[in-house]
Amino acid sequence: MEMSYLIFRLSFALTMAYAHGLPKLMNFSAVAERFPDPIGLGSQLSLILAVGAELGAALFVAFGLLTRLMSIPLIITMAVAFFIVHASDPFQQKELAFLFMMAFIATFVGGSGHYSIQNFLRLTSGKFSWILR
Repeated sequence: MEMSYLIFRLSFALTMAYAHGLPKLMNFSAVAERFPDPIGLGSQLSLILAVGAELGAALFVAFGLLTRLMSIPLIITMAVAFFIVHASDPFQQKELAFLFMMAFIATFVGGSGHYSIQNFLRLTSGKFSWILR
């Protein structure tokens, strides 16, 4: 069971980082000009937040470090994509955002799991240990 959760966490988080976060970072200047501004923060800041979630937070989730905490920006990013940016699109066009959102909700609930850097370093004790697991 733990191995299947590791495969789940790695596949969704690394796919997010490699297929979505990294291309946005590598083409930041070109993407910034046309990136949507769904919540009124400006296109460039919206892109920075998306890259932070899709690349930075996704790598934390993949390695199992602060998984619950790092799942939150990914859930928010995918919720904005699904419910705001692609709100009027048919489900087939926003299906990927929905699947990623649900996967990161699952990682929020499941936490880091047994096979994680966090478990290896035994960073699961203390007052806020629930968010660290």
